[in-house]
Amino acid sequence: MDSGQTRSPGGVGRSARKSEGAAPGKQKPAAKKPAATKPTAGGAAGRGTGGVGYGIGPFDAAGRDSVERAAAILAGAGQDIPASRSRLDALGKLAELPPDRYLDREESWLRFSQRVLELAEDPNVPLLERVRFESIFASALDEFFMVRVAGRIRRMATGLPVESVSGKAPDQILENTLDMARELADRHARCFSHRLLPALAESGIEILRWKELLPQEQARLQELFKERIYPVLTPLAVDPAHPFPFISGLSLSLAVMVADPRSGLTLFARVKVPPLLPRFLTVSPSRFVPLEDVIAAHLNELFAGLEVIEHHAFRVTRIRDLEIDEDVTENLLQSLERELMRRRFEPAVRLEVEESISSDVLDKLVTELDIDHRAVYRLPGPLDLSGLSAIADLDLRRLKYPAFVPAEGALPGDRSVFATLSERDVLVHLPYDSFTASVQRLVVSAAADRRVLAIKHTLYRTSGDSEIVDALIDAAEAGKQVVVVVEIKARGDEEANIAWARKLEEAGCHVVYGFVGLKTHCKMVLVVREQADGSLRRFCHIGTGNYHPKTARLYEDYGLLTADPQVGEDITDLFNHLTGYSRRADYHRLLVAPTGLRSGLIKRIDEQVRLAREGRPARIQMKCNAIIDEAIIDALYQASIAGVPIDLLVRGICSLRPGVPGLSETIRVRSVVGRFLEHSRIYAFGAGGPDSSDEVWMGSADLMHRNLDRRVELLIRVTDPAHKAELRSLIDLAMDPSVSSWWLGPDGSWTRHHLDETRTPLIDLQEHLIRFRQNRPAEADVKARKRQLQGSPPARHG
Repeated sequence: MDSGQTRSPGGVGRSARKSEGAAPGKQKPAAKKPAATKPTAGGAAGRGTGGVGYGIGPFDAAGRDSVERAAAILAGAGQDIPASRSRLDALGKLAELPPDRYLDREESWLRFSQRVLELAEDPNVPLLERVRFESIFASALDEFFMVRVAGRIRRMATGLPVESVSGKAPDQILENTLDMARELADRHARCFSHRLLPALAESGIEILRWKELLPQEQARLQELFKERIYPVLTPLAVDPAHPFPFISGLSLSLAVMVADPRSGLTLFARVKVPPLLPRFLTVSPSRFVPLEDVIAAHLNELFAGLEVIEHHAFRVTRIRDLEIDEDVTENLLQSLERELMRRRFEPAVRLEVEESISSDVLDKLVTELDIDHRAVYRLPGPLDLSGLSAIADLDLRRLKYPAFVPAEGALPGDRSVFATLSERDVLVHLPYDSFTASVQRLVVSAAADRRVLAIKHTLYRTSGDSEIVDALIDAAEAGKQVVVVVEIKARGDEEANIAWARKLEEAGCHVVYGFVGLKTHCKMVLVVREQADGSLRRFCHIGTGNYHPKTARLYEDYGLLTADPQVGEDITDLFNHLTGYSRRADYHRLLVAPTGLRSGLIKRIDEQVRLAREGRPARIQMKCNAIIDEAIIDALYQASIAGVPIDLLVRGICSLRPGVPGLSETIRVRSVVGRFLEHSRIYAFGAGGPDSSDEVWMGSADLMHRNLDRRVELLIRVTDPAHKAELRSLIDLAMDPSVSSWWLGPDGSWTRHHLDETRTPLIDLQEHLIRFRQNRPAEADVKARKRQLQGSPPARHG
């Protein structure tokens, strides 16, 4: 059994073996001389920029030193950029770009949430799916406050550099962000009360308040309260002997004012709503009531002998423990965490209260929580609608998307995986193709095949019952060489990944934890197999998504299965880089971050500029989750100025302004949000043909600082003509005016185009792919695919 290793970002470092008592990921990197920090829009690095009312004080000398070193690292991010001289030699002088060319990141993030909310509002979407989108919006807004808003507040309060590429002052960005979030929160609450509740009631599903229940229903819930709820409640009163209690992040609570008839005093008390009980209690199979309503109806039993004057629900959002925005360097985060852990509790960044709350109770909460008045959100109840996921899970197929079975024809079932891949590459499109019958089948087959000598696998996220992990364990126990690169810092999955790492190690797998300061985010599998003639052949999978069988049914991703010798050599070298001391940076068919991915993409963007200037066909197509990297955006602007047609399909954040005269007139940005989470990343360059280039890349990297500078990512160049055409076709179809999508304007607003001039729903891309994937098209030509679309009845959006 081999233990994990951790190394410095440069690839050279000391191994951390458990037998020697060292914990993975805990090595202290060699001290470096701090670089000069760059001034930001918020002021010079290290200078306070605001944050009054959020309870963060100044650092001590040691903490300040750590922060300054971290800020220096932050200032040095983004080094993988082509040299100005080489670009000047290739392209000549580049156009000057305006200073206001970037959209605000926080606003763009909220615009994505708005797109999710619009699906909850859409009557053409199946009802329970609308409820699910309502729940997703609530959870996403929580995440936004815990990570993005909290991180911005914390950096402002501690004097750290605050990114502000949009040109706005940090405090102005914060205020705009809080205002926009408030508007969306109000809209979200109105969607629930004015649209979803009546629609649910019409379908026989009722979410009621306590006063709306029948007497016999209240009697049943009273028994439930005594048996299941009352024993776990802990009312906490506030008086001179009992200070204001700690209120954990995202916990739902009741603020209660009680009067003591003997002393005449009025006291404040807090009752926490137990998070382990159902958010909505079942009154009958189709009738539900919020848990806090049941508790509120029985407050007299909690405060016996006292008079309950008033009560109101409230909810606090705090800076998330340990899981912090990845777009701040690791050292900076560690220094902040050390400082904040000295505090009694982390500062609150949002307070949600019922709109009926009295001013006295609200003032009490604001004062005790030390929260900025701008971060107080008065909303109609009930609060915390993330719990609506339980309603969305009701087994009512008539109110959900039609069930579908993923196609299993990507790999022929009557032949071995290795025989098929020895003849041709296979492109898999999840969830339309079966994960089990393709990607998982490769690993399971490799584990059982006696000719397989070694399996190497990256593991970023997986499920609690992963057959892939079981197969790797079986392979190790069978004597095969099994190497697993586990990313224990995958946000939200740290605990699960640590558990899997231990299980794999116990089975004899070589478990490696990657680099210090870099997340291993690339998705790849390498299988080494002995052929009948005694030679060795390498079989690979490179994907855009995680090896997670559950999310493979919900996330849209691509994967390439190949036995191409060049790819096998590249993947072998990259695994050696992750597990050993290889420093190779040049690959046959890969672009790898953080050393060459950004510069590789910019080089190809610049090549399209050259072609356009020469009057030759040029084109750029991209599909990704986010575009915020300034160097990439500037390169795209230069390409647009040169006249290159550019299509960008972006699910989430986009800081690029399309359609600006003289800057981005040839750039179109679209977004598809729907049943599945669009997750694949595709980068295509050239218009094809003898007078132009034709390169298509796919892989794990988005165009964000964290992906390009602080993660190990990879893109693979796709060479099969049919596969390249299919990947380009997907983007072309999404950009087609007959397909439902959102269009980004130069002002940062997104406009939904989902109805034609007769108010008929446009074609839903995902529903189209479901229907046509069952008969996997032999030709991926976009014109033929469009003819298929036009010749079939359109699927209603959603």
